[in-house]
Amino acid sequence: MTDFSTICAISTSPGMGPVAMIRLSGKKAIEIADSFFHFGTKNKKLADQPANTIHVGTFSSGEEIIDQVVVLLFHGPHSFTGEDIVEINCHGSVYIQQRILQVLISGGARMALPGEFSKRAFLNGKMDLSQAEAVADLISSSTKASQQVALHQMRGGFSTEISDLRKQLIDFISLIELELDFSDEDIEFADRKELTELINRISTVLLRLKNSYQLGNVIKNGIPSIIIGETNVGKSTLLNVLVNENRAMVSDIHGTTRDVIEDVVNIQGTAFRFFDTAGLRKTTDRIENMGIERTYETLKKATIVILIVDTTNSFPVIEGRIKKIREKLQPDQHLIITANKVDIGKEETIKELKNLPLKTGEEIIFISAKNRINTDGLVQLMIHSIDLGKANGEDTIITNARHYEAVSHAADSIERVKEGMAQKISGEFLSQDIRECLNYLGEITGEITNDEILGSIFKHFCIGK
Repeated sequence: MTDFSTICAISTSPGMGPVAMIRLSGKKAIEIADSFFHFGTKNKKLADQPANTIHVGTFSSGEEIIDQVVVLLFHGPHSFTGEDIVEINCHGSVYIQQRILQVLISGGARMALPGEFSKRAFLNGKMDLSQAEAVADLISSSTKASQQVALHQMRGGFSTEISDLRKQLIDFISLIELELDFSDEDIEFADRKELTELINRISTVLLRLKNSYQLGNVIKNGIPSIIIGETNVGKSTLLNVLVNENRAMVSDIHGTTRDVIEDVVNIQGTAFRFFDTAGLRKTTDRIENMGIERTYETLKKATIVILIVDTTNSFPVIEGRIKKIREKLQPDQHLIITANKVDIGKEETIKELKNLPLKTGEEIIFISAKNRINTDGLVQLMIHSIDLGKANGEDTIITNARHYEAVSHAADSIERVKEGMAQKISGEFLSQDIRECLNYLGEITGEITNDEILGSIFKHFCIGK
């Protein structure tokens, strides 16, 4: 690390609040803070105080007393950034926060860039790159599942797994390359059967990590759930019930919804990304037809498909709509047939629907969205249809697109090693593919990186973190 400047930033949420915290990190952090912070009866100095201590005093600039503050003192390398850190806790007035920043900058500090505290922690070896990224994910987590995944990664769960893989690969490549040094003597240092088993184990782990991204993406961004059906069956009414606000316009007029309405809601600790779509019907309205086309495009992306049918219609009409939607679904999509308006529906239609044969991955439920009859039951079906059990355990789940790309490339490299060993190709070519795999895994933790990658990662962090 070549930038030894002292940085400062507000680390609490923007705006006014009861209290705020301003963080100062760098070689001159304590010296700069001592210029403006006064405490004790004998003009004490922070520079003379032990690490990990708290001090109460005033923050002043010349004769101007700005605020009474509480200061936390940390000495490097035993701090978040690995540098000396002073954290100034003041009252939450926006003016006070900005004034303290101005004074610190006048004393020799500079404003921190987005994510610069976490970046320094990475550069100073306090955490690896995947752990630093987990800090941002933990801050932005909005559900229990996303919080658990980010916390597991921040505590080094993912890093440990990647490090174990790299160690095994390094042991593997060392034996292969040692054989190359004695190629003329035809000496075999590595048992090919054991090496094949090792590569198979590594391949299994990489594929598990790669496949976890689908679940990880759902955890991080919300479970894509589409509300689909014919016009005027109650799709927008149901959306408003699920998000608990009047998000979509409701009308008796057919074709009211002409575009896809999207909203994310946290339901019992799980994020659902709802899409309310244009009603399905034959129409000559060009704009409405465009909305229906978008409905079918959105359907392809959904994990949960909530097909709403109107029980005031005849069963053959409903059965025909169910058949058409079934034809468009993928095997991994979960269909919940939601029979709406049961309070006013036709008894014969409801009876036929109750006897409707269901396919694997399908469920049916009877509700009244308008009167909120059994809508809680629909919510429970949605929650139980998605297995988030791994997110609450110790299994590593990839939620980051950069990690997914690196693991995918690493898995491809290992597959080439497996094929090469089966074909008994030269160790020189095996070594090349193994090194490629090592490089991709090293990119995840930051053992192999460059300034461009770091800049791209940390620019998305909060200033002050």
